[in-house]
Amino acid sequence: MIGPDDPSAETPGRAGPGLRSAGERGRLRIYLGGAPGVGKTYAMLAEGRRRRERGTDVVVACVDPRGRPRTAALVSGLEVLAPVRPERHGGGTEELDLDAVLARAPQVALVDELAHANLPGCRHAKRWQDVEAMLAAGIDVVSTVSAEQLESLKDVVETITGLPQPETVPDDVVRRADQIELVDVTPEALRRRLAHGNIYSADQVDAAVANYFRPGNLAALRELALLWLADRVDEGLSAYRESHAITRPWETRERVIVGVTSAPGGDMLIRRAARMAMRSRAELLGVHVRTATRVSAAAAEILAQHRGLLEELGGTYRQVVGRDVARALVQVAQAENATQIVLGATSRSHLSRLTRRSVLHGVVTKSGTGLDVHVVSPGRLLAPAQPSRVWRRQSSLPRSRQLAAFAIAIFGLPLLTLFLTMVRGQVGFSGALPSYLLMVVAVATVGGIWPALPTVAAAFLLLNWFFVPPLHTFTIAEGQSVSALTAYVVVGSVISALVGLSARRAADARRARSEAEALAGMAGSLLRGDGALPELVANLAATFSAEGVSVLRQADSGWQVEAASGRRSPLSPEAASLVLPLGTDVRLALVAPELTAEDRGVLNAFAAQLALAMESRRLEAQAARAAALAKANEVRGGLLAAVSHDLRTPLASIKAAATSLLSDDVDWEPPAARVLLATIDAEADRLNTLVGNLLDMSRLRAKAIVVRTQPVALEEVVSTALIGLSAQGRGVEVDVPETLSRVKADPVLLERVVANLVENALRFSPEQGFVRVEAGAVAGRVDLRVIDRGPGVAASDRARIFEPFQRLGDSPEGTGVGLGLAVARGFAEAMGAELSIDDTPGGGVTMVVGLAPA
Repeated sequence: MIGPDDPSAETPGRAGPGLRSAGERGRLRIYLGGAPGVGKTYAMLAEGRRRRERGTDVVVACVDPRGRPRTAALVSGLEVLAPVRPERHGGGTEELDLDAVLARAPQVALVDELAHANLPGCRHAKRWQDVEAMLAAGIDVVSTVSAEQLESLKDVVETITGLPQPETVPDDVVRRADQIELVDVTPEALRRRLAHGNIYSADQVDAAVANYFRPGNLAALRELALLWLADRVDEGLSAYRESHAITRPWETRERVIVGVTSAPGGDMLIRRAARMAMRSRAELLGVHVRTATRVSAAAAEILAQHRGLLEELGGTYRQVVGRDVARALVQVAQAENATQIVLGATSRSHLSRLTRRSVLHGVVTKSGTGLDVHVVSPGRLLAPAQPSRVWRRQSSLPRSRQLAAFAIAIFGLPLLTLFLTMVRGQVGFSGALPSYLLMVVAVATVGGIWPALPTVAAAFLLLNWFFVPPLHTFTIAEGQSVSALTAYVVVGSVISALVGLSARRAADARRARSEAEALAGMAGSLLRGDGALPELVANLAATFSAEGVSVLRQADSGWQVEAASGRRSPLSPEAASLVLPLGTDVRLALVAPELTAEDRGVLNAFAAQLALAMESRRLEAQAARAAALAKANEVRGGLLAAVSHDLRTPLASIKAAATSLLSDDVDWEPPAARVLLATIDAEADRLNTLVGNLLDMSRLRAKAIVVRTQPVALEEVVSTALIGLSAQGRGVEVDVPETLSRVKADPVLLERVVANLVENALRFSPEQGFVRVEAGAVAGRVDLRVIDRGPGVAASDRARIFEPFQRLGDSPEGTGVGLGLAVARGFAEAMGAELSIDDTPGGGVTMVVGLAPA
């Protein structure tokens, strides 16, 4: 019988492999550990034995006891499938036999080390791919994984332990497992296992393993495993709640949400919520609901301060958009599975409480029973956010149009009245009413709502006095006239409001377009790279019509101008009308008219991008200095290697040969003495070449090369270059026609280029190979080609092969300091020639020197 404590066991009623329905996928169970030795393999084998005792067909597909007696004892008694040796891999290393597992078709297969990389010759590159094949065949698999082997944690583990992890498994493979069980022990217990020899034998506990198993490393790896598994559990819980339509929060993990506003006193509310979260070890999440209401510059600054305080206290800030603040807060709380929400009390008038429902009341009403609402009353009550109303906003039309509208009303109404009174007998009240309404529309179209409303009132009085019986009084005798005048006032006011609203919407659209253009120009400046800072400053000055804009950096001698634009660019913060900080010692100074709240918002975006540009410039400068230092260190290291090894080697040979010849203890025969003398001569030539290359490289670095170009015959230069080279028993084929036109080059430098290229080709050519030097005219130039049949150079290494002190692959003789090709390219470029690398057909490398004809 399957106990309730074993969720990984076979599902009741599930058939064995012989009765399993076609296409049914196997189930995967994984034992996850924080570090090697926690007992993952032991737990896997113990699970296999428990299942076998219940009658399940279990086989051990792959396991390595690593010499651990207790682990080996669990393997005994279980059916173990023989491993396989890949055909394309020499040696005795063995791998999991996937074909044998699929042919055996057990109910459960035990597979150790899911992240293991298979040897060449296996069906799959990774063991987890073998496991996928087993699952697809309907075989249940129990496997093991360490946290260090998860792909997403690879870089973190390498930072913690200092050791690279060559074998990893994709996180998605592990997340798709049906069950994941954590095998956990304390760092102290794991170190005791290591000391007792239960993890590695005594000869295996070397310095690297001892460093890996430090208490700090083990504690960090354990925490990584716990956090990764907690995230996976949280995903499963969220999926379950969603599939079962559960909206009420479950108190599996405390989460506290605090409402973040721009109201004074919000800092006290955030601190109180942070203390509540700290006491219950809960996560703190600050939520700001953004509505359609505009926020002033002062309120935006307070909101930014509250956000910074929240993040300093360890909270996470989130901004959402919604019309109903209470509903938005509750929706965030339900989505985050929060258990508590903290709100501040506000000072509201009795009228406001009667006419508008508070956010607090809305949250309490909508929260239900699964969310605790805490109301905090700070020392000073939070001021409620005052929504902007239409009648409180200033007109978006320019003042000139408003004055023109007032002028139309002042002069137009008397003239219209004079004209209508002259034809009053023919027009009457019914004809005058539309005329005055047209005047109101004209005034509203030109100047907006503020000139139009007085026009409506004035026209109402004029209509009543001159056209409503009894005339020349404000008394209205007929009810029909009252209705008509009332309708006129309503229609005129509505038209005025709509025209004003349309004007504001148009102004908002123009502002949004200008802001978008400004921000797009700012982004374009950043993408263009080196000139980002001056261009950003120029765009800022043009966008805000500033007389001057400067980016100032504080130095010992005062303020230094990093970038400036405008005719009155300030030289210090005191000379500016507005100063914004861009860093600890950098300020943005502007000489500009007073800015609106919307302008301040765009300006803050500019300031943020300017700070980013400044930081990018600083990092680029640091990177350039670091690259220069790294290059210098590389050259210095190569020079030290050359002096310590490559220069000492020929000196040692010369010293040994000379000491042998000078010894009185041995009477050297002439042939033997000649061999020693030949050694001295060859090593002296070798030493001369090495020193020459070092001197040439130093001249190239110092740009002290004197180039004397003249018409040169290639066949003469090649012959001279080959005279001093030792072919080491191999010939150098030369095919440089005498009829070839002369080239423009320095003969001395070109000779060194050819000598270095041929010497490099000889060094890397096989004994039976050859080196060929040929030349020919190609596309208006002359190409000199040095061809070898060596191992070749990979495409990824071709850029590095011409760098100083590079010996890719190292020559069989181990000679040279890796300067030959660097000197050759330096001399070629100094002469105006071009040295490139190409593949030799059939294998090898061809060095091509492109020369201009004389």
